[in-house]
Amino acid sequence: MHAPPTYAVVIVGARCAGAATALLLARRGYDVALVDKSPMPQDTLSTHAIARSGIVQLSRWGLLDRVRASGAPPIRSVAFGTAASLTTRTVKPTAGVDLLLAPRRYVLDTILREAAIEAGATLYTPATVRDVIRHPSGRITGVTIGQAGGRRTLSGRIVVGADGLRSTVADRVGAPYRWRSISSSGTFYTYARGMHVQGFEFHLAPRALVGLFPTHFGETCVWICAPDDSLRPLLRAGSAKTAVLQQMIDDAAPQLAGRVQSAEITAPVRGAVNLPSHIRHAAGPGWALVGDAAYHRDPITGHGISDAFRDAELLTGAIDAHLGEGAPWSQTGSAYDTARTAAAQQIFTITQALTEFPSVGRFIELQKRLSDAIEDEALDLAARPSRHTTPVLVA
Repeated sequence: MHAPPTYAVVIVGARCAGAATALLLARRGYDVALVDKSPMPQDTLSTHAIARSGIVQLSRWGLLDRVRASGAPPIRSVAFGTAASLTTRTVKPTAGVDLLLAPRRYVLDTILREAAIEAGATLYTPATVRDVIRHPSGRITGVTIGQAGGRRTLSGRIVVGADGLRSTVADRVGAPYRWRSISSSGTFYTYARGMHVQGFEFHLAPRALVGLFPTHFGETCVWICAPDDSLRPLLRAGSAKTAVLQQMIDDAAPQLAGRVQSAEITAPVRGAVNLPSHIRHAAGPGWALVGDAAYHRDPITGHGISDAFRDAELLTGAIDAHLGEGAPWSQTGSAYDTARTAAAQQIFTITQALTEFPSVGRFIELQKRLSDAIEDEALDLAARPSRHTTPVLVA
C-alpha cells in the first residue's frame, strides 16, 4: 500500500482566498495541495467589485495585467449620490494603481487557480473533503477527500480551510466564533447589456442602495441592497423576479429607470437575504482558516475579494514563519489570527452600521469612512515587497 502524499500545506477551496494562498506559498517554495470540488471555477454569489486594496494585491503578485487581458473593463470613475445629487470622481493614482475592476468570479478564480498551479501547487479536483485527520495530540495532520476513484488521504503539516461561508474544515476542526450575527438586509443582482456604463455607480435612496458595475462581455452587474422587509416582494416573485427587481430599482433610483428598463437582461436574478456576519478564530493546532471561512460580512460594502487577498498574504507569512523559520505554530498562527482580526475590524464595523440603513446623511458619512479605510489599507499593502519569487520546493 502506498503512503498518502505528504505536503507542507493542504488547502481546501480554490477560489479567491484558497488559490491566492496556494499561489503565494508555492512561490515561496512550499509543496502545496489545492483541493476543490469543481474542476473549473463556477460562478458564485459575489459583489464582483475589487477595491483598490485588492487591485494593489493583484499588481504586487504580477496578475493585474492577466485579469485585465481577460476582458475585465478598467474602472476609472466612481459616481455616488442620490437622485438629487450624483457626484462622479476619477479614480486617482494611489498606492501604485489608477483603476478598479469588477470581473466575473469564474474568470478571476480561474486566473488565480492557474497561477497557483504554474507556481507549483498540485490541484485535486473534483474532490470533496470528507473529514480532517487528527493526531492523538489533537493536531490536524491532513484531510480525507472523495474522488471518482474512492477516498484518499492527503497529509499536511498545516491544513487550511478556504472553503467558504459554510466551511467543512471550520466545522470539522471546531473553529469557534468571535462574533456572529445575521444581517437584516439583502442583496440581489442580475446582468444587463446595452447600458453603456463607464464606471462604478452607487445610487443611494432612504432605504436602498443601487449599483452598476461594468464587468466582462460588455455586461453590467445591476444590483440592489435593501432591508430584508423591503425585499419580500422579490423573494415571493418566482418567475417574475426580473420584472420585480427592475421595478424596485426604478422606485429606489428613478434617475436609472429608463436605462434599466431599456437594457437587455442577460441572466436570472441572484441574491440572498439575512446572510451571516462572522469572525471566527482563524488558527488552531495544525489548521488555519482564510477567506469567508474565517471572516464574512454582509456584501453591502463589497470588500470580500480584497479581504481574501489581504488575509491570504497574512496567512502565508504566518505559515512561512512556522515551516521556514521554525517558529511554533501556536505563536505564528495566533499572530495571524490577531493581525487578521485587527485588519478586518474597521470595515466590519462600518458594514454592520450600513446594513441598518441609517439616514441618508449618516449613510454617506459611513461611506466616506469606508473609502478612507480602503485607501489606508491599499497604501499599507503597496508598501510591502512584491511577491515575485522563484520557488524552491519545501516539503
